[in-house]
Amino acid sequence: MYNLFNSNKMFFLFILFFSTLISISSNSWFGCWIGLEINLLSFIPLISNSNNLFSTEASLKYFLTQSIASLNFLFSILIKLSLMKNFEMNNFLAIMMNSSMLMKMGSVPFHFWFPNIIEGLSWLNSFILMTWQKITPLILMSYYMNNYFINIIIIFNIIIGAIGGLNQTSLRKLMAFSSINNLGWMIMSISISETLWIFYFMMYSFMISIMCFFFYILNMYFINQLFINNMNFLIKINILINFLSLGGLPPFIGFFPKWIIINFLINNNMYLMTFIFVMMSLIMLFFYIRISYSAIMFNYMKNKWFKIYIKNKYFLIINFFSFFSIMGMILSTLFFY
Repeated sequence: MYNLFNSNKMFFLFILFFSTLISISSNSWFGCWIGLEINLLSFIPLISNSNNLFSTEASLKYFLTQSIASLNFLFSILIKLSLMKNFEMNNFLAIMMNSSMLMKMGSVPFHFWFPNIIEGLSWLNSFILMTWQKITPLILMSYYMNNYFINIIIIFNIIIGAIGGLNQTSLRKLMAFSSINNLGWMIMSISISETLWIFYFMMYSFMISIMCFFFYILNMYFINQLFINNMNFLIKINILINFLSLGGLPPFIGFFPKWIIINFLINNNMYLMTFIFVMMSLIMLFFYIRISYSAIMFNYMKNKWFKIYIKNKYFLIINFFSFFSIMGMILSTLFFY
């Protein structure tokens, strides 16, 4: 079990949050780099666990990929400081900086480490990696973007996130590919406006937190565990609701930020981008529904004795969140209009 109240873990968690604030409030590229390094060195003690070989391997892989990205970033800012006294960035340098940030986030085409590392993490660490660890790179990337490069990256993120999740049996890898797909939406939203990105990010974090909390208290890591366990029917309905919300199906709350982004794309005549976004969302919904549908329909008679009892307080939290997912669009119309 992940003991959050271990003082060491609390200390490193605090530094993890603090390092992100250092990076995003820094007024120099060098300060941003220092924040990223502190962030890396505080996340590794959180994910490494001497009793678990998978998490040890994950922490080593994470260190290697992140340090390569940091080196790339440092190299590009040093070139900028030494060779370019006038502050005009050329496209090559912008692409290098963007690439190092994309590698830090686990975006396509540097995404291969991301599902592998998530496979070795606990649900809470997966949640941190899929949400909090994306904040710094996204904000640093928004300071200077090469638009053509970023648009291509967005399209590939959306497509690979959707296609990659189709043949996964591990729930953590499935959430990882879902995260890659959502990263495409996030990069699109931060290139539109920072406020929209904050809104999308908060909604995404809310939905991912429900799923991670769900799988953590049910102790589930693979799809077939959802079929075999004779859970309370309400739990299965809640999983369906939250999966559909994560996929962005109206009237659930997950549809709302995606709707705003699609609205912007259509207003700016980016029809091809809109078409790709919508089509890939359908694929995402397909594999979310496939899991939920099978979990609800399959009933294993031989495991009737095997029941899961969830503490009432957990169940109340989950019910409340699911209610918010359903009522989200109605509530949002009251708030925003």
